[in-house]
Amino acid sequence: MTKKLSPALRAVKALTFDVFGTVVDWRGSIMREGRRLGKDKNVRADWAAFAHAWRAGYRPAMDDVRSGRLPWTNIDGLHRRILDRILDESGLDMLSDAEKDHLNRVWHRLAPWPDAVRGLRRLKKGYLIATLSNGNVSLLTNMAKHAGLPWDCVLSAELFHHYKPDAEAYQGAAVMLGFEPHEVMMVAAHKDDLRAAQRAGLRAAFVQRPLEFGDPAKKDLKPEKDFDVNASDFIELAAKLGL
Repeated sequence: MTKKLSPALRAVKALTFDVFGTVVDWRGSIMREGRRLGKDKNVRADWAAFAHAWRAGYRPAMDDVRSGRLPWTNIDGLHRRILDRILDESGLDMLSDAEKDHLNRVWHRLAPWPDAVRGLRRLKKGYLIATLSNGNVSLLTNMAKHAGLPWDCVLSAELFHHYKPDAEAYQGAAVMLGFEPHEVMMVAAHKDDLRAAQRAGLRAAFVQRPLEFGDPAKKDLKPEKDFDVNASDFIELAAKLGL
């Protein structure tokens, strides 16, 4: 394995993964759940637009926490704040609180991309593998149980009270894993996440997820020479890491 890798990659001992969009298909999962809910409630809605609107509120809500405009609130709490705002527009304002809570926890039940579980198992043979997600610990743990994701460790921005792209999240993950930042490689489908990880001293692996937002044309899928590895999926990532 190691003789084919650069000295920098040979030093990597752990892979930390972005989860939403990189490991699991948030968009398709929410659309499927929405269609089931719409059938049960006899409501017609644009579930692709619903999923997009819910996700679109994610970054601004985290920015409110990062700026101090909102006290520390975990992702379940932020998802619920966003959901409450968009329900009226979707014709679902009749949902009970219990039904809203169940819908909000769809983020705990997201389905993995087809290569994710097999690829993670393969990568686990050579590296410690862990989440490094803005999702809260209970969300990530429930998701792993639901989707069969074979993490060695579940790390969350919640543990550091700093959402990515704050450096404290990336560096805190390295500390918790017992490694120097350069011994950890961030794996993500989002280039801004990877660039923030690099600024914090981590290595970076870009994995393409063309369908994350439905239309591949909306996604920047170009390999970047500044990243340590570029791969089409987790299977190719494992192969490029010699596994």
